[in-house]
Amino acid sequence: MGKTAFVFPGQGAQAVGMGKDAFDTIDASRAVFERADEALGFKLSDLIFNGPDEALKQTVNTQPALLTVSIALLEAFRKQGITADYAAGHSLGEYSALVASGVLSFEDAVRTVRARG
Repeated sequence: MGKTAFVFPGQGAQAVGMGKDAFDTIDASRAVFERADEALGFKLSDLIFNGPDEALKQTVNTQPALLTVSIALLEAFRKQGITADYAAGHSLGEYSALVASGVLSFEDAVRTVRARG
């Protein structure tokens, strides 16, 4: 049987509205957005879903936004019983891979990439 890998994107993959379907339909995904908002002390989810695009493109916002969406989608996959044998990421995506692998907590990661940005 084959192995499954999740590969997480780096900066540049962001778009206003990303992850909104998961937020609206999957409780586990919604919880990730809520955890990000709480950990950062502002409504990152509102910026992700509504923009403006110029603000989302600022590195200080892009990096925690992409991490949050990646982990929200990871939780959506897990909810369906889909897990990975391996996780990797391009640049910023490395932090998502570390969270997916259980090496770093989501809250620590989202605060770290905000500071990194």
